[in-house]
Amino acid sequence: MIPRVLLGTAQVPGGGDLRLLQRGAEFSIMLGANELMNSRLSGSEEALAEQACDRTGARPGVRMLIGGLGMGFTLRAALARLGADAEVAVAEIVPAVVEWARGPMAALHGDSLTDPRTRIFEGDVAAAIADGEWDAILLDVDNGPDGISRPGNDRLYGASGLARARAALRPGGVLAVWSSAPSKPFARRLDEAGFAVDEIVARATRKGGARHVIWFATKA
Repeated sequence: MIPRVLLGTAQVPGGGDLRLLQRGAEFSIMLGANELMNSRLSGSEEALAEQACDRTGARPGVRMLIGGLGMGFTLRAALARLGADAEVAVAEIVPAVVEWARGPMAALHGDSLTDPRTRIFEGDVAAAIADGEWDAILLDVDNGPDGISRPGNDRLYGASGLARARAALRPGGVLAVWSSAPSKPFARRLDEAGFAVDEIVARATRKGGARHVIWFATKA
């Protein structure tokens, strides 16, 4: 059995340590005993970007904000779908995740970080949301509204956070939220915030795997 090798650690604002591990060609990022992402499991993160682009990509000069760089699956999928005049901002609160993307995981990220449409913002996605007007805001900063692993992320999913996201969207803009599991209370909050909500199930890989949930909430 190929052992896991620890490539790096990083402090998460608010507490906790991220660990980047490698086993052969496979990478994983852990927070404590919780695996936040794995390089073999990209299907639902790609679906997050692809379906958001399908809902907004026909517009000229699309401005998209992605909360969380992770392993770059969502960013790469967005760049593949959007036109040359798009702007894709990625907010990543842990600087080491960006360093890992340019270092040990550079081959995984390809040329996505040097693409002229990409802008990396090292900071809290909540601050980047306030910078909008956005055509799409994609949130994959945790395990979902009921799977908070970083204190402070819960404010993104509450009524006030949803109101701020809605205010930062252009008319017809989309707030897309990834989750490892369903959440009826969160779906209800999206509706109460004035969004038209479409909830889909996406698999962890193109061939199957765990079922994840993505909400696409459109500002009328």
